[in-house]
Amino acid sequence: MSDLACQLYLISPLDVGGSFPDRLACALDAGPVAAFQFRVKDVAEHDAARLAEPLQRICADREVAFIVNDSISLAKRLGADGVHLGQDDGSVADARARLGKAAQIGVTCHASRHLAMEAGEAGADYVAFGAFFPSSTKDTKHVAEPELLQWWSRLFELPCVAIGGITAANCGPLVAAGADFLAVSHAVWGGDEAAGVRALNEAIARAAG
Repeated sequence: MSDLACQLYLISPLDVGGSFPDRLACALDAGPVAAFQFRVKDVAEHDAARLAEPLQRICADREVAFIVNDSISLAKRLGADGVHLGQDDGSVADARARLGKAAQIGVTCHASRHLAMEAGEAGADYVAFGAFFPSSTKDTKHVAEPELLQWWSRLFELPCVAIGGITAANCGPLVAAGADFLAVSHAVWGGDEAAGVRALNEAIARAAG
């Protein structure tokens, strides 16, 4: 883990086959990363598990939390470090019952203070706000402002994740506003992944300083 007040939370591209395990190892070796979220769509659980296993080993070897997107059952099957739930992916209570006390459970809260407080009360380990910028990874239906991070970090101890179109060039205001983690995908996987991680960590350090 990093000494930085704000840390990187990498989200996988949808294609995690082929050479992607090598790219993940390269990214994680380039600088501090707190967590990696395994995110695939329209893939059968058996196939998803097969794709996830080498990535999970790479994360475990580097003490990076391995979080499964959307699927409590896949997280349980893999013995993952946690699960990230969208608003339609099941309850925190169900995830906790199935994954255990040690699991990291995160919840997408879009730009809603109400959803975030509900998630916190339900026992989530972190809440995710966004999108803060237009994203090339998914359609932007909810737009969040940095003031939301300021409000949350001032009132609650539960960590918050900022997500949505975040790059080294635009992340400064989110770090300054109190984001505990920056969730990024295209800013790393859209080019040289090692350079992407280094640039983001440098930008975080400048903004935090």
